[in-house]
Amino acid sequence: MSDFVKFATLAPTFYADAGLGRDRFMDMGIREMWSPIPTIAGPAYTVSCPPGDNLMLHAALYRAEPGSVIVVQAGDWRYAMSGGNVCATAQQRGIAGFVIDGVIRDVAEVREAEFPVFARGVSPIPGKKKALGTLNKPITCGGVAINPGDIVVGDEEGIAVIPAAQQQQVWLRAKERAEGDEATTLEVWRANHRAKVERLLLELGFDA
Repeated sequence: MSDFVKFATLAPTFYADAGLGRDRFMDMGIREMWSPIPTIAGPAYTVSCPPGDNLMLHAALYRAEPGSVIVVQAGDWRYAMSGGNVCATAQQRGIAGFVIDGVIRDVAEVREAEFPVFARGVSPIPGKKKALGTLNKPITCGGVAINPGDIVVGDEEGIAVIPAAQQQQVWLRAKERAEGDEATTLEVWRANHRAKVERLLLELGFDA
């Protein structure tokens, strides 16, 4: 299993349970554009676009390595950053998916192709291609500061961004948490859970 594919075997919830900070999860406004969407994971190829312009995302299509997640800081939510042909091209090139702090169009085509896209919504109006932004530079997406190469993991529960320097230790903690959950029956969990809740209530002075 490659170092990046393995991250997709665990949902973002496990990374949260393993202690990855709240500041490493995108806000709830960025969501899956079709359902049920698979879990995606891969190193971030970062893009920033000026308001109303999508040229840099289109340029990223031919520069991002297969397996990458193209992550976009869009400057405007009124204009679509990508559509069906762009997503089909990304899929053919082996891109793992898009995470866009902005909107897309041609959702029916994207859904039919089963290309994973997370965005804020849809707009039929295409962006222009007249201005430069940046490629593979630090950006902010969904309220999270992202550097090129950070590991992005996304599914219907949300999107986690794991700093590249911490990827192995975060993966191991999340894996241990997942294995522990799998080995625990509901009955055992329920007994432990009730004991924990009662202990916390008592510590806080609740005696009813």
